[in-house]
Amino acid sequence: MENNNKVIVVDQQILKATDAIRKAITNKHKKVSRIKTPKPFIKKKMGLDYVEFSYMRDIADTEFPGWSWTIEKTEVLGSEAFVVHGRLSWYDEGIWRKADMVAAHRIQKKRGTSEFVDIGNDIKASNTDCIKKAFNMYLNIADDVYRNQVEDLQISDEQKNEILELAKDVGNERMEQVDDLIKNQSINTANFNSSMRKLDRELVKKVEEVYDNKMESKNENNK
Repeated sequence: MENNNKVIVVDQQILKATDAIRKAITNKHKKVSRIKTPKPFIKKKMGLDYVEFSYMRDIADTEFPGWSWTIEKTEVLGSEAFVVHGRLSWYDEGIWRKADMVAAHRIQKKRGTSEFVDIGNDIKASNTDCIKKAFNMYLNIADDVYRNQVEDLQISDEQKNEILELAKDVGNERMEQVDDLIKNQSINTANFNSSMRKLDRELVKKVEEVYDNKMESKNENNK
């Protein structure tokens, strides 16, 4: 049997640098996702909210300068729709990234005829729709409008240190339990204060028990 066991040398500096980039990318996208889209740039079409391209492009220019867009392929679906397959490239915290997107736009026709209203505008609109989808999907722009925001429930490092210190006062075993609860986000920003109050009660109970035991021991010695 072939022995595939190999010794792999891990460069700790590379691991640290990679982890730093990963965290930077995560933080950048969370920041962009939390940007509230100004109401003047939010429009409605067929009852649905959408964001103007000019606003999304401005955020992309500000947060991801140097981004580019290329059309990889186009297709006409009969006389009904124009399809664009595009590719977004952007510089993300030290890494060049690329991702594809596809969008279709219905070709407008004059009522009661098969005559096109403005085929050039339909082609332009399909490309714009494709870019906007890519901006939202990959850069998190206008997540609030397109319902793609995810609430960040992870507690801060300061909160983590605070609650672990309190848990340590209760006991080392309790501190380990709390650390596990933080890692799986059972303790999060939504219940941090109530978790602190619970640990406070546990600490008070522990102090009272210690005091009661001392008093019992003292009374036994006085008999």
